[in-house]
Amino acid sequence: METDVDELSPDACPTVHDVPMLGLGTWQNDDAEQCAKSVQTALEMGYRHVDTAQAYDNEAAVGEGIERADVDREDVFLATKVWISNLAHDDVLETARESLDRLGVDAVDLLYVHWPARTYDPEETLSAFDRLYDEGLIGAVGVSNFLPEQLEEAIDICDAPIVANQVELHPLLPQEEIRKTCEEHDVAVVAYSPLARGAVFDQPEIQEVASKHDVSEAQVSLAWLRENGVAAIPKATGAEHIQDNWESLALDLEDDDLERIDSIDERSRQVDPDFGPWN
Repeated sequence: METDVDELSPDACPTVHDVPMLGLGTWQNDDAEQCAKSVQTALEMGYRHVDTAQAYDNEAAVGEGIERADVDREDVFLATKVWISNLAHDDVLETARESLDRLGVDAVDLLYVHWPARTYDPEETLSAFDRLYDEGLIGAVGVSNFLPEQLEEAIDICDAPIVANQVELHPLLPQEEIRKTCEEHDVAVVAYSPLARGAVFDQPEIQEVASKHDVSEAQVSLAWLRENGVAAIPKATGAEHIQDNWESLALDLEDDDLERIDSIDERSRQVDPDFGPWN
């Protein structure tokens, strides 16, 4: 049975390994006022997971949005990421503290290694994350864009709990191997670009399921992720899109819906820098 949209509250959002399964992504949301407003809007709508990064150049705006929202800071799951040029041990320590200052918080709930690239050294980088965890400046460690073998190596090295691997994931890039490895190690999978930058909207299979349930293609894709145990952080700036994504929590897909979406054979990676570990 589908949940009444009007009954949606923060409690309607499930968690996976304590990570809320629907959050607000802020990549490319670099207009300070717009970013702060979108964060405030999302939190007051019911979102409790906000994702940013050093490289997004909007941590101060995200912090401003959290400050403006009529929501207690302790109720917000806040994540940011250390950029690839800052992953040497001392740089992690310095720039992570700078991130906290920009965000205006004493700690973040999750700090990610943004990519296993450039200055990333498993021993040196993760030992700095351990120190930040021991000092209470981060609630947990996350990795992003890690292949299965890189995730397993990080788990072996890092003393602090690694609770999430954030990767591009959507019906056109289902990432079965990464999902399987994360499940084996009790690591949450967090999907960025969960709508494939809009490419999912043009898929006939998703359009059919959306029409059947009288919902948007975005809601279908986000519900598909949730049904597969994957958290999602779709970027949205306007209140209409923020709400449309939030209402995906009211959509319960049926087995034949999931099978229809799983039958999509097109594969498309939207984020593919030259330093990506798969290149």
